[in-house]
This record gives sequence, C-alpha cells and structure tokens, in this order.
Amino acid sequence: MKNIQKRTTISFAPDLHRALQVKAAETNRCMSELVNQAVRLSLGEDAEDLAAFEERRHEPDLPFEDVLKNLKQRRKI
Repeated sequence: MKNIQKRTTISFAPDLHRALQVKAAETNRCMSELVNQAVRLSLGEDAEDLAAFEERRHEPDLPFEDVLKNLKQRRKI
C-alpha cells in the first residue's frame, strides 16, 4: 500500500507559526514533517498513558482524604 499523504488546513498562532518556520529552516525539513513528527509523538504519549491506566485499573482506589488522614496520624504533616 502506498503512503498517501492527506492535506488539511491548520491554523497556528503567529508566534508558533514563526517558530515552526524557523525550526524548519534550521533543520532543513519542511513544516509538514515537523508537524507530523509532533503529532506522532503526542499520540504515542497518549497511547503510553492509556496503557499505564489499563495496567493499573485493578489497583484499589485510594481517596485523597484517606491519604491526608494517614499522613496526619503519622505526624508527617
């Protein structure tokens, strides 16, 4: 299967757009490459977070109030 690129329009804040232009020029890469890389990294982090949540879903809940109560009883706070 071919790697077919899809076009879209994205609006950037002016300062982000300028920073992207500068980085593209400095790294000799096009802005699309940089945006694609950033999106891949962001989606990868999301996938890691979801995997971590799934891995820990069977752990018991620990209400914050209970943590505070325990710390106070042990004179840690």
